[in-house]
Amino acid sequence: MFVTSAYGQETAPADQGATTTDVLIGTEVPHEAAEEGLFPPFNPETFASQIVWLAITFGLFYLFLKRVAMPRLAGIVETRSGKIASDLDQAARMKEEADAAVAAYEQELAQARAGAMAIGQKARDAAEAEAGAVRKKIEAELDKKLAESEAHIASIKSNAMKDVGAIAESTASAIIEQLVGKADKAGVAAAVKSVAG
Repeated sequence: MFVTSAYGQETAPADQGATTTDVLIGTEVPHEAAEEGLFPPFNPETFASQIVWLAITFGLFYLFLKRVAMPRLAGIVETRSGKIASDLDQAARMKEEADAAVAAYEQELAQARAGAMAIGQKARDAAEAEAGAVRKKIEAELDKKLAESEAHIASIKSNAMKDVGAIAESTASAIIEQLVGKADKAGVAAAVKSVAG
């Protein structure tokens, strides 16, 4: 260790007459000797030993890298490559499963739509059949009521016609009596029947 003289010496009191280089502390290298030597890495006398130590250190470092570090790095790279490959395989497998699930879902959806269409068609057919049956029933009832109404109208018409004949006979008799005086009821009835007939 190099220590400067300012820190490495003690000064004696001025009355004792001591010099500044009388007392040295520690392993101080005198200033004069330190100025004569060069910094060891730049000293040409130590170049040979430095090159030997550089070769030894480089060789040991190379052996360390070749035997220890590089195999570990190669193992890490290989492990990561294997992990990446297995992850890619797993991702491909999961994609295939997802595609299969989507295909199954679409197939089930298509089947559900077809089932819904079939149910809707059955419901339409049933509603049409029920509506047809109700319509036929109503038409039969209406036909029956129409036939009854026609029969009733015919009955009323025939009764009205009978009354018309009687009214016509009485009206004709009244007119004849007014004009002639006395009318023959059998002749008037035969005349009305021949006209109505």
